[in-house]
Amino acid sequence: MLLAMRIIAGTYRSRAIEAPPGLSTRPTSDRLRETLFNVLAPRIQNTLFLDLYAGSGAVGIEAISRGAAHVTFVERAPAALKVLRANLARLGIRSGFHIHSASVGAFLRSSSTTIPKPAPHEVVFLDPPYDAAQEYAATLELLARADSGMLAPGALVVAEHRRKQILKERYGTLKRTRLLEQGDAALSFYAAEGEAAD
Repeated sequence: MLLAMRIIAGTYRSRAIEAPPGLSTRPTSDRLRETLFNVLAPRIQNTLFLDLYAGSGAVGIEAISRGAAHVTFVERAPAALKVLRANLARLGIRSGFHIHSASVGAFLRSSSTTIPKPAPHEVVFLDPPYDAAQEYAATLELLARADSGMLAPGALVVAEHRRKQILKERYGTLKRTRLLEQGDAALSFYAAEGEAAD
């Protein structure tokens, strides 16, 4: 049975979306999504947004609703991809996004060799399954690589994780600038060294 969620604000405010059940694609709660986008509000309009481990697409769709110029969803689980595509169709969203049905690692590694290179992203959100702890370090380190081409100057990278899970203060060129905790979850905000998160 699919889980019901709602878009919090923007063009699709209060519209229903769904998420697949189970912890492997555990959706970001409405409350935590609201906290996340309260922080992102000053930079979300017209931004290029990358939603890694996208699951149902709730975070990326929220970004579209709030005025992001383009969202790239990366998800490999067939059940989650089916729900993600259904959510976009249900809301009538036909442009302003791209779905990569691949693992996050494969997507990030291929970006450094793709010609032409993809446009760098200004906001990146990652939410691996909580039990895949190794994915956090691997993904943050790939994003931080200078040749990845994934991050625009001043980009902000946000990782959702268990409150009890300790992420490092630094991954390559990314330095944590903020930590928000809510219930059992936490959001770690990273910026390229020398850049400050809003």
